[in-house]
Amino acid sequence: MLCFPDCKINLGLYVTERRTDGYHNLETVFYPLPWQDVLEIVPAEHTRMHPHGRPVNGSSENNLVFKALMLLQEQYPGQIPPLDIHLLKNIPMGAGLGGGSSNGAYMLNLLNDYCALGLSQKVLTALALQLGSDCPFFIYDTPQFAKGRGEQMQPVSIDLSAYSIQVLCPGVHVSTAEAFKLITPKPASFDLREISSLPVTEWRQYIANDFERPVFQQHPEIADLKDALYQQGAIYASMTGSGSAVYGIFEKGHKAEINTPADIFYT
Repeated sequence: MLCFPDCKINLGLYVTERRTDGYHNLETVFYPLPWQDVLEIVPAEHTRMHPHGRPVNGSSENNLVFKALMLLQEQYPGQIPPLDIHLLKNIPMGAGLGGGSSNGAYMLNLLNDYCALGLSQKVLTALALQLGSDCPFFIYDTPQFAKGRGEQMQPVSIDLSAYSIQVLCPGVHVSTAEAFKLITPKPASFDLREISSLPVTEWRQYIANDFERPVFQQHPEIADLKDALYQQGAIYASMTGSGSAVYGIFEKGHKAEINTPADIFYT
């Protein structure tokens, strides 16, 4: 059985409060994009993970796909058989696109179907949160306004299919933990629950990503990519997550021609 974990971009991202548990509260809109990995499970004598495609950092045991399997084996003993796990990575890692989180969440959904566990989205979301803050979104994988750590979600009626979206991943590593240290939390400057009523042509005036200022100071080449997207006609451009990927929203069929070694995805 196989599935195709996708990625996300953040339409706005505000860090609103530092929590006592070491995390931060945030407000954002998660929007899925069809840049996809491939995840397959097949029966085996012993559980093993086989990465393919882009290099996957760390050991298999630390991968969220493997952690999702271990979590369900712990929660539902005897119901998860040994499996060969094949993961073909297409989504760049560490770019703010949530590829790893997507892999973990999709693994939960895949095992739920494969093993006929009958788990509800609510249960799967709670399990996904144990894997990581972005993971619950990918259980639903539809546009969502999110707050808290990202696990408190409500659907947002927004459809960007009438536009083209271009994502540039410069391959720069941005430490999320270090980026958080450089941010002073403050109330969101725009209520992202209202994003569907704001024309995309006005997003640039109202919607921001709080990580951009500190990340751009450390990595001006990422700021240059955002500027290049605007120079080539983007209606709205932003860094996604804590970076390093940036995206531009264009009129349908328009594509920026940028001379960069960055990985590029285009809808």
